[in-house]
Amino acid sequence: MSRDDRRSDPQVVELAHRFTFEAAHYLPRVPEGHKCRRLHGHSFAATIVVRGPIDPEMGWLVDYAEIKGAVAPLREMLDHHLLNEVEGLENPTSEVIAVWLWDRLLPSLPILAEVRVEETCNNGCAYRGGSI
Repeated sequence: MSRDDRRSDPQVVELAHRFTFEAAHYLPRVPEGHKCRRLHGHSFAATIVVRGPIDPEMGWLVDYAEIKGAVAPLREMLDHHLLNEVEGLENPTSEVIAVWLWDRLLPSLPILAEVRVEETCNNGCAYRGGSI
């Protein structure tokens, strides 16, 4: 297939919107004595990735404002809160937070492809929906 032949295929892209939130949490299911069992905080960063074809009329996949608008109420629920008190985040690991975000974003962003959550500059999680 030549490069020109591929050009007739829909141009599929991924867009990413990153947001941050400050929050406290503790992990109640880790063993006694584990440092994460104690109350502590993080400067979390989450990246929302959507994937699909470029709209030939608009020249984009989706307006970034649409992604930001879908994220805003969730960010409000997380930022400067104790995550363990947020419904569905009683055991707020990075993995659980990523799935929690996915489940709440998917209805308004059906082109959702990935949710990444970083709790430190060295540690994070990516969730792409579904199961193994």
